[in-house]
Amino acid sequence: MKKHIIYLGLGLIGLSACQDKKTGTMETKQVCISDSLQKMIKIDTAKSTPMKDELTLSGEVSFDENKVVKVFPFSSGQVMEVKVSLGDKVTKGQTLAIIRSADVAGSYTDLSATKSDLAINKRQLEQAEYLYKNGISSERDYTEAKENYNKAVAANSKVRDQIAINGGGNTSASGSLIIKAPGSGYIVEKNISAGNFIRPDNSSSLFTISDMKDVWIWANVFETDIAKVKKGYDAKITTLAYPDKVFNGKIDEISSVLDPDNKVMKVRVALSNADMLLKPEMFTNVLITNKEGSSSVAIPAAAVIFDSSKNYVVVYNSKCDLQVRPVNVIKTVDDVTYIASGLKAGDKVVSKSQLLLYNALTED
Repeated sequence: MKKHIIYLGLGLIGLSACQDKKTGTMETKQVCISDSLQKMIKIDTAKSTPMKDELTLSGEVSFDENKVVKVFPFSSGQVMEVKVSLGDKVTKGQTLAIIRSADVAGSYTDLSATKSDLAINKRQLEQAEYLYKNGISSERDYTEAKENYNKAVAANSKVRDQIAINGGGNTSASGSLIIKAPGSGYIVEKNISAGNFIRPDNSSSLFTISDMKDVWIWANVFETDIAKVKKGYDAKITTLAYPDKVFNGKIDEISSVLDPDNKVMKVRVALSNADMLLKPEMFTNVLITNKEGSSSVAIPAAAVIFDSSKNYVVVYNSKCDLQVRPVNVIKTVDDVTYIASGLKAGDKVVSKSQLLLYNALTED
């Protein structure tokens, strides 16, 4: 038997030219792998596994609404000054805005009036008590004075409580109301500017503060793809700002209704944002994967060789028993290729430096 030794740069392959082997539709030579090349190849075993499905969606970053603080106005009035901008980092107790409010000024006027009434009713009660104990006035007069005093106390307490609820120590008799941050974080919503007038029926928040340590990704799912997404499915997030970085999360909420305008269903992915890279309103691509499909033989995607519009693999039986075998590919997800025919579970394939072997096996 005549032997040929071929130098392929990365290793030595021993060729036996005395016999060709026919595998499927490919005629291949008998090839033996040298010890040096044996160290440079990688062999993987085909396995029967559930096929992964992939779905690519568009989405955008939003703050975690369960971890935000919305700042509402305590009273109506005119915004005199706004001290923060959208995106600013604030600390608890920091001044956000100053409002001039007629309601606040009116509360202090009422407080002053109730203080005067309380002082008058207190003196009247003391006089009535003195007269009653000395037998000069009747018990009825004393009881009436006590009731008037109690009413004055209640009226004064009511006004004090109103002032405390509507800003407390952040207000003054001149009508100024200082809006302070109730917690630390970032200004993710800002709905006022200097000169705005806040009406009593205003239901929107002045500011929204979030610590941004966790964010939500809201992705759009068209009707044809609704069955392909479920709660708990893995999600990989990429952004235009960080094209080479992948953020991993899971679907944790699925809307029960479609958006009436664009007819899409919203799904939510929760993500940790410890590095503060993701910003609200940032555009994202969302890749959803699941393993609930049918089973198929799977091999590493790197093992597949595409040549002449067909897919092949190099099957490894032993160092001197290698075959080039055509395969029908169903799809490739991540780094895994699913095979419809050509391989069975347990077959061994070369997944590194396989192109060298393929060329040696198929060359004329």
